[in-house]
Amino acid sequence: MPRYAQIVMGPAGSGKSTYCSTIQKHCETLNRTVYVINLDPAAEHFNYPVTADIRELISVEDAMEDESLRFGPNGGLVFCMEYFAQHFDWLQEQLEEGENDYFLFDCPGQIELYTHIPVMKQLVDQLQSWDFRVCGVFLVDAQFMIEASKFVSGVMSALSAMVNLEISHVNILTKVDLLSKESKRQMVRFLEPDFNILLEEEFSNKKLKGKFKHLNKAIASVIDDYSLVQFLPLDQSKEDSVNDILIHIDNAIQYGEDLEPKIKDDDLQDQEQDN
Repeated sequence: MPRYAQIVMGPAGSGKSTYCSTIQKHCETLNRTVYVINLDPAAEHFNYPVTADIRELISVEDAMEDESLRFGPNGGLVFCMEYFAQHFDWLQEQLEEGENDYFLFDCPGQIELYTHIPVMKQLVDQLQSWDFRVCGVFLVDAQFMIEASKFVSGVMSALSAMVNLEISHVNILTKVDLLSKESKRQMVRFLEPDFNILLEEEFSNKKLKGKFKHLNKAIASVIDDYSLVQFLPLDQSKEDSVNDILIHIDNAIQYGEDLEPKIKDDDLQDQEQDN
């Protein structure tokens, strides 16, 4: 029977750990068991139960304090992830401790891990070899919508991860509950955006040289040509919003097609008493 995984990605501060906590708690209300794996060797605090923690294998502090390495924070994190890629047997042991079929992988925010460094691609390939159905979940802070140029930057990061990892992918605008009423009304144009229009609006009142205008058009053309980047809004204060996100991801990885119905303990006791 296949198992299922979400690779939760996004820039630092985009709400990855909060997302994992939200999904984990929501699944509890659905009588679904979801486990969270921390893959950020620089993480300090969690607001969810951690099933496995990469810091038990290696942490950024280990890399920075080693006199033979002398890494800074970013170099130390990349070193930790490359070390992790060489020790996937540790992860396999964590995943096989029980009959748990659905995992969230809370990943670091360094974008280079999803572009030119192959660690996350290696992780995806390894999970698939263990019969996991994997979905990439890329988070972008909804406050990026304040400026179209910042939003396009987030979109390019999401597109880069989508192309590099080559798996089912869902892009999410987080922290929608923190937006003002006016910003929420404007949000629709960012969910299925026309990037030529967004960038034209952004720079129409600014004096840009021709080469920069051509660059903006080229970037918008690349994004539109792929026609892959669309966003779902996540308002963690609303159960319906969380459930919509979960349904999209479940459909992407075909979750539930191979599962047998589960009966709650209370229902099972009632059935035994009736018999």
